[in-house]
Amino acid sequence: MNAEQEARQQRGLAIAATLRIQQESYGWRVPSQSERGEYTVRREDDGLHCSCPDYELRHATCKHGFAVEFYLKRETTVTPDGTATVTETRAARVTYPQDWPAYNAAQCAEKELFCRLLRDLCDGVPEPEHTNGRPPVPISDALFAAAFKVYSGVSSRRFMTDLRDAQAKGFVTHAWHFNTVLRQIENPNLTPTLTRLVREAAAPLRSVETQFAIDSTGFGTGSFYRHYSNKYGEDRSRRDFIKLHALVGTKTNVISAAVVTDHHGHDSPQFIPLLEAAARRFTITEVSADKAYLGKANLAAAAAMETTPYIPLKDNVRDDPKSPAWSKLFHLYSYRIDEFMPHYHRRSNVESTFSAMKRLFGDTLMSKTFGAQTNELLLKALAYNITCTVHSMFELGVTVPGFVR
Repeated sequence: MNAEQEARQQRGLAIAATLRIQQESYGWRVPSQSERGEYTVRREDDGLHCSCPDYELRHATCKHGFAVEFYLKRETTVTPDGTATVTETRAARVTYPQDWPAYNAAQCAEKELFCRLLRDLCDGVPEPEHTNGRPPVPISDALFAAAFKVYSGVSSRRFMTDLRDAQAKGFVTHAWHFNTVLRQIENPNLTPTLTRLVREAAAPLRSVETQFAIDSTGFGTGSFYRHYSNKYGEDRSRRDFIKLHALVGTKTNVISAAVVTDHHGHDSPQFIPLLEAAARRFTITEVSADKAYLGKANLAAAAAMETTPYIPLKDNVRDDPKSPAWSKLFHLYSYRIDEFMPHYHRRSNVESTFSAMKRLFGDTLMSKTFGAQTNELLLKALAYNITCTVHSMFELGVTVPGFVR
């Protein structure tokens, strides 16, 4: 299997883990991963056929076909006369019982607790020294208003009602004009602070999170760019996007560390920075990632932190005794695959995290410049982490130091 097919297989695993595949009399209905709609996958004598453009162009198994493969469970039965019969059934999916009373209580109290937790985080940010000129907006108020605006999910003008209510409750000193709130989101000086606040918002969950997964996802912007498509043999216009690279806890789906890059940002170079940033607050016993993060430097860094990496190997790799971390992963993946796969499949939790974050706060960015888009995306991650903390307080009994529910 070449690199392109391996990538399709990984995307098929993500579809099977996060989207609903429906079996019909004529085949399977598989949702599109990037657009609205769905495709039909049918089993023919020469394999799985799909109605998507990728299969029609290549006539080889596409990501939707791989998703059906993961969806199915094959069992071979051998009769006494030596005849082998293969039956296909739906693979058992891991399900988690929902504590509905705790979930309902968390949902009902989320907005109030969100504001209180956010205010506590903002109060910990030191005010910059101001010597002359018009007094600026206090940085704690600026951060609170910007994060609360993103959490509300409404336009800046409609958000003014929420901001006035926050002022009445003492969360901000003044109900700032909506243009003032927007200027805070566009302020490039807030980016390092927002990156740190994302990690601090996840810190209360350090007692329940030791296993992590890493991946990246794209958030669309309002601009477009042209590129040459090898698949279609012509120039095509595509909506521009920026990437969120995140290390995610696999139990609560909280984002323990995050980095934002443009759409050219590669995944592998972010492995070590994210791992090191999260290790300041979490004990990381294992990390799962796809093949994009495979590299001797990444494995060695994880081993130095006493973290076990679960990253699948490519077909053409060989053992390297000179690299202990690489050799250990090679033997685990090559000879104990049944032990490897349950740990690796925790990586699907990062797909669930991105899906939940986009459902809650949207998958597009309203800001125009890259700096403002970076801040807006970090604010989405910050708001998402606070909601994770609120739900963990009710469902897992997590306590936040100095905070009384």
